Amino acid sequence: MRQIWHVGKTVLGMLLRHPITGTSIIPLLPDGRIVLVRRRDNGLWALPGGMVDWGEDIPTTVLRELKEETGLELVQLGRLVGVYSAAERDPRVHSICVVVEAQVQGKMQVVDTLEIIEVKDFLPSELPLEELSHDHGQQLKDYLNGMTTLA
Repeated sequence: MRQIWHVGKTVLGMLLRHPITGTSIIPLLPDGRIVLVRRRDNGLWALPGGMVDWGEDIPTTVLRELKEETGLELVQLGRLVGVYSAAERDPRVHSICVVVEAQVQGKMQVVDTLEIIEVKDFLPSELPLEELSHDHGQQLKDYLNGMTTLA
């Protein structure tokens, strides 16, 4: 299976020749808790987010992915946390990830059961920073340190 994925990834890279753009969202509840999702593909906690669809801008992607993965509503976009573009940051494909803070509200619930198995909020001091999918631990550390990162 890994060999098939490696070949598929190589062919995809040859066809597209450009990284795919996506977003990660740092959802903040009114009480300051940060919402994470548990991914179905690897069982790890992660920031909600996903790939930008054709014709979408980043704010529209944030709104859509937030609703699909957490059931929460966007109140207001916050600051740009960073742009992460290292080829190895996503094990599936070379992607560029735009990370944004978002004030959110509503009832947490898994909407996209094909991708997400759990949604949970954490106090910033309780975030499982060393056990997150992709490079989301680094993204959260940069956020908590008040940084705006280009990596």
